[in-house]
Amino acid sequence: MTRFILTALATIAAISFWAGTVFIGSSEGWWKTPITASTSSDSFTGAVRKRVGAEHLGNLGYVLIENGRVTEKFSVSSGTPVDGDSIYQVASLSKWLTAWGVMVLVEEGLIDLDAPVSKYLTRWQLPESEFDHTGVTVRRLLSHTAGLDDRLGYNGFDKKADVQTLEASLTRAKDASPGKSGIVQVGIEPGSEWKYSGGGYTLLQLVIEEVSGRSFANHMKARVFDPLGMTRTTFDHDEAIAMGLAENFTLDGDTEAFRRYTALAATSLFTSPADMAKFVEQQTFGGEQSVLSRETLDSIAIPHASKMGADVWGLGAMLYAPNNQGSFIIGHDGNNEPAINTAVRFDPATGNGIVILETGSAILATELASEWVFWKTGKVDNLAFALIFERTLSWILFGSIAILFIGIFIGWRQSKK
Repeated sequence: MTRFILTALATIAAISFWAGTVFIGSSEGWWKTPITASTSSDSFTGAVRKRVGAEHLGNLGYVLIENGRVTEKFSVSSGTPVDGDSIYQVASLSKWLTAWGVMVLVEEGLIDLDAPVSKYLTRWQLPESEFDHTGVTVRRLLSHTAGLDDRLGYNGFDKKADVQTLEASLTRAKDASPGKSGIVQVGIEPGSEWKYSGGGYTLLQLVIEEVSGRSFANHMKARVFDPLGMTRTTFDHDEAIAMGLAENFTLDGDTEAFRRYTALAATSLFTSPADMAKFVEQQTFGGEQSVLSRETLDSIAIPHASKMGADVWGLGAMLYAPNNQGSFIIGHDGNNEPAINTAVRFDPATGNGIVILETGSAILATELASEWVFWKTGKVDNLAFALIFERTLSWILFGSIAILFIGIFIGWRQSKK
C-alpha cells in the first residue's frame, strides 16, 4: 500500500511538473528562437521579406522604427502596386487612436476618467441590469474592464444605406460577429475582470460625439490626425475612398470592397503605413507633438487589466510584454473579415517600433510583429501566447495522460511483486 501511495504521489508530482514546465516554457519562449540571430534592422527586415514572399498573397505595408526614426520599409502587392502612402482599413487597431481622441477631452477637463459614463450620455443609455452602472466609467471602457459582456466583433455592411445609427447599433448591432448577440450591456460586475468589448468602444464613440459636439470622424481629424500631420488617416469611409484605397484581398486572392461600419471607433480607421509610423515616432521621448502631454502618454502604458497573471491592457493600448526597462511594449492589433490583419508594436523607452498593415492573410501581421517583440526583448508577447495557448494545453494534456499511464503501469508492476 505504501508503494502504491508513493507511486501515485510521484505521478501527480510528475504531471504537475510537466504542466508547469510546458506552460511557463511556452509563455517565456524557452524553445523559441528569434527570426534572425543578428541585431541589425536590415537583417530582421530581410527575414520578414523572406517570410512575406513565401506566405503572403495580397497587399502589405511594413515599416521598422529604430530610436524614433524609420530605418526600414517596404510594400508588396499581388495586384495594383502599393506604397507607404497607400491606405488600409486597420480593424481594431482603430481603438488605440480612439483612446487618443478620448484623452484629449480628458486633458481639457471635459471628461473625468472615473465618472460614470452615463454622465456624458443623452442620446442612449445602457439597458438596466443587476449591476451598479456607476462603475461603468470611461477608464474602464478604455481598458475593457467596465463589465460589458458583448465581446463584439463587427462584420460591417456592404451598403452605405444599411449602416445603423450609433444608438441602434448599441441597442443591437445588425452586423455583430457570429455567435454574438450584438447587445451592449453590463453582464459582469464593473471593474471585476477584463473582458474584450468592441461595444465599449462604440459607446466611447458616442461619448466623444456628445462631449465634443462634433461627429466622431471630425473630432478625430481636428484634434488628433491634423495636429500629428497624419494627412492620409481618417474615420470617414468616403474620404478614404477619395484618397485612394489599397485593394482589399481575401484569403483566396480575390478582391472586394472594404465594408462599412457604424462602429468606427472600434474597427474602421483608414490609414497608411507611413502615417502609422508617424504616429509611433511622435510618441517617443524625442518626438514632438501637441496632442497629448507626456504624463498622459505615460498613463496609456500603465497596466489597468490582467489575464492569467499577465498585464494585458492600459488605457486603450495593449500591453504585449515587459520591455526590460520597467515598462511595456504597447500598441494594438486588428482583424476584420475576410482577411484584414494589422499590427503595431512600440517600445516607449527606446523609440523602437514596427508597423505592418495588410490584406490577404489572416494573422501574418500579428505573427511578424510578435516576432519583432521576441527579437527585441526575448519575450513571447501576450497575443503570441494566446495564439499558441490551445496547442500548449494539448501538449499539457497529452503529456499528462502519458505520465498517468506510466504511473499506472509502474503501480501495476509493483502490485505483482
